[in-house]
Amino acid sequence: MSRQVTIVLYVLAMIVVIVGVDVLFFRNHFWARLMVNVGIVLLFGGFYLRFVKGS
Repeated sequence: MSRQVTIVLYVLAMIVVIVGVDVLFFRNHFWARLMVNVGIVLLFGGFYLRFVKGS
């Protein structure tokens, strides 16, 4: 059960970071926002595979 909670909290943190960056920096720049969002998802995926899944 705790692993599921960890994954849910991790996904919620990723959503908060993406929305925060969108609102603060890239409100009217569609392509830049899309590229940054993809980068954030890739970073979170890499950290997940390295630290969360490995433990």
